[in-house]
Amino acid sequence: MVLADPDASAQEPDPPPLTARPEPPSRPDSQTPRRRLPLLSISIAVVAIFAGSALFVSGYTVGRQAASDPGTPTSDAAAFQPFWEAYHSINDRYAGGAVDRTTLVQGAIRGMIQSLGDPFSAYLSSAEYRQSLQGISGQFEGIGAEITSTAKNGKEGCTPLGPDCRLVVTRPIPGSPAATAGVLAGDIVVSVDGTSLDGLTVDAARDRIRGPKGSVVTMDLVRKGTPLKLSITRDIVQEQEVTSKALADGTIGYLRVAGFSDAAADEVVGALKEHLAAGRTKFILDLRGNPGGYVTAARKIASQFIGSGVLFYEQDAQGKQVPTDALGDGVATDPKLQLVVIVDGGSASASEIVAGALQDTKRATLVGQQSYGKGTVQQWQELSGNGGAFKLTVARWLTPDKRWIHKVGLTPDDVVTLPAPVPAGMDPDLDKALEVLGAGATGMASERAA
Repeated sequence: MVLADPDASAQEPDPPPLTARPEPPSRPDSQTPRRRLPLLSISIAVVAIFAGSALFVSGYTVGRQAASDPGTPTSDAAAFQPFWEAYHSINDRYAGGAVDRTTLVQGAIRGMIQSLGDPFSAYLSSAEYRQSLQGISGQFEGIGAEITSTAKNGKEGCTPLGPDCRLVVTRPIPGSPAATAGVLAGDIVVSVDGTSLDGLTVDAARDRIRGPKGSVVTMDLVRKGTPLKLSITRDIVQEQEVTSKALADGTIGYLRVAGFSDAAADEVVGALKEHLAAGRTKFILDLRGNPGGYVTAARKIASQFIGSGVLFYEQDAQGKQVPTDALGDGVATDPKLQLVVIVDGGSASASEIVAGALQDTKRATLVGQQSYGKGTVQQWQELSGNGGAFKLTVARWLTPDKRWIHKVGLTPDDVVTLPAPVPAGMDPDLDKALEVLGAGATGMASERAA
């Protein structure tokens, strides 16, 4: 190859100079030197021509290589050569049908990301990327109704949907299209756009109800035994990620956080202020089933309870550890305020950042089950054109004590062993949290939003 093996004629030694070969003693006629000079000049010229031609061919080959393999650094040319060979062969010779170059490039990018073997790094199309950002931000396109499955005996969480397991609206989100259209808590969803939901999971039914902003979904409902049909125009809905209430006769402030969007962080601050204004000094932060979200939201929520110092460290690909400190503007940093954090196997990522910071700083008592164990940070990179985007693991995060909990999780200070199944209406985790704070028991139910 030209780049690895420079032109051979250019490597050969030049013709020797006139003084390199001993000459016989001069003679009066001096004819021999005069006859050899033209031949030597011609030889030099011929070699120069061939050398120049070889250099020209070499330059042309390098130029052609660069043009066919755009963007490939010279130092990586050998490594990328098989890729470009495959790309050009598919693009030029594939006979199975038309080749969509965009699809081809997206497939190559997807393959690169998948080859990392990292379940948290992924390539997404433009539509998938938009939906993912909406999910992280606590927004979605749908009707805005929280739903769950309920069996005939009243037990929640049954599956699949059918005559003995119905999809029930637990609450229309205030101001949502569902609320505007008249959907009420307790409505049973029978079908969506004329298709029965029997045999589906709650998540699959939710996906049928959701849809692009501006589109219309028709739902067949049953309200207190009476059939009802509603047509609802979908819109962008801000999911309510924070549930706030008072427990134990108004003595304990309870906050359940379902996601870590910037809106959720603001809701936590507002709810804490309300509890403090009511004179409450004991709090429960429920992070069960919270898959995480923005690191900035995790920092803001943890800072409400931790006044100063390191909340977590980020370690980059070179091993450099950079601390992230508390914001210093928290509303519940007084150590006299008691805090219990509930976690389980669904508490991951940003949830673990908050729980880990509160545990290491001894600011809170953790109860529940071992958390998920996601100790990495991903960053989105949007690609040019209509190329979608990819998220890539760019750092590890460590707790203030520099624990890396990846694939391990956080161990609660008070581990709660759950019965299988958990009896309807019972919440052992919450009971333990109340016990730690010196109060009685109560219960909670899980919901999804459509």
